[in-house]
Amino acid sequence: MSYKVLLIDDEPLARQLLGNYINPFLDLEVVEECGDGFEAFKAIQEHQPDLIFLDIQMPRLNGFEMLELLDNPPSVIFTTAFDEYALKAFEANALDYLLKPIKRDRFNLAVQKWFQYNAGKEPQKLNSLFENPVFEGYQHRIVVKDNGFIRIIPAKDIQYVEANDDYIKIVTENGSFLKKATLTHIEQSLDPQQFIRTHRSYLIQVSQLLRIEPYEKESHIAILHCGAKVLVSKTGFARMKALLGW
Repeated sequence: MSYKVLLIDDEPLARQLLGNYINPFLDLEVVEECGDGFEAFKAIQEHQPDLIFLDIQMPRLNGFEMLELLDNPPSVIFTTAFDEYALKAFEANALDYLLKPIKRDRFNLAVQKWFQYNAGKEPQKLNSLFENPVFEGYQHRIVVKDNGFIRIIPAKDIQYVEANDDYIKIVTENGSFLKKATLTHIEQSLDPQQFIRTHRSYLIQVSQLLRIEPYEKESHIAILHCGAKVLVSKTGFARMKALLGW
């Protein structure tokens, strides 16, 4: 049986090296090579690969952003020179994480882990390096699918975000966009000095806040510059007072 593999890296030499390492594995067939996340997204839709080798830092659309657009992502082995991305890689359900420059024996171990996983066996336990890693930094943009196209929304353009069942609704001056994600995930991704959770269902850009008005019982309503009215819970109000120094 042959398994379809996709190589995704903006460096041609890196893709060539991976291809050379894959050659001895007769069950693996490289169906396409991609130089950025946009190409990779299209190729995954077309080929439905079983396994992808994915670089994290790429131009236009990085590896994490590309994965977030997929409804049913394939197995992922990350390949990158930046080990500070380890935590986020495994949060994204990566099967393994190969640090460049990649050695053949380490590559072979990752592939064998995938074969075990694919056969329904337990994959090898993660190296202790990844048990308690710290990932720092916040996203400055959010990537969404919009009528079959990929749209990049700068964080500064977001007015507020609303929970919508299994999706979130990202509201901007140019319209609103749905993304399959939780509000908690987006809250953790964005700078807490710029965005604040006002309610279990709402996250607002602090600079959008115009005023706050009393509502029922101990809750409030936030009036935004864009005209939207957003619920503020008791806990959310306490957060706002702490952040704004009221």
